[in-house]
Amino acid sequence: MKKLFLIVFTILLSATTFAQGIDVGIKAGANFATLTDVSDVSTRTGLVLGAFVTLKFSDKMALQGDLLYSQQGASGDNGFSDLEIDYINFPIVFKYYIVKRLNIQAGPQFGTAVNDNVGDFQSFDVSGVVGMGIDLPLNLRVTARYNFGLTDIAFVSYGGYTFDTGIKNSVFSLTAGFSFL
Repeated sequence: MKKLFLIVFTILLSATTFAQGIDVGIKAGANFATLTDVSDVSTRTGLVLGAFVTLKFSDKMALQGDLLYSQQGASGDNGFSDLEIDYINFPIVFKYYIVKRLNIQAGPQFGTAVNDNVGDFQSFDVSGVVGMGIDLPLNLRVTARYNFGLTDIAFVSYGGYTFDTGIKNSVFSLTAGFSFL
């Protein structure tokens, strides 16, 4: 885990030397999350908030890193309790501007669980991120993203063996942000 953060930090530090502009800000919004391959659950609506740094390489390309608190999991149906898993997520997305203010985004996201009301879930998660954003006047940013889990977050142990469950995060996020630069 420490090596991963060191690698990501090194990449971002190296990228700043080639950047033409830096954009720093805060963002907040709503998550609509569920878990794949789990029956009797529905979408959990939660909070997402944090900060972002964008390195602009040209008018068309940028790299953005976020540090986010993200409420994920799923809501229980038919008498089942909610599966609440809150994460600190670190997405790194490549942004391509289709037109001056409208961009599409894609990249990886690394997360670590900070709250798990069930206790049986893995503490580390890797997801893919796709989305789009718009840079509005007055330094406002609006973003819609879909995060799809790449790693199983739950395992079952039986007879000394551990089996994958196929349970992954699936999160749609809508955020609004403000850039200070």
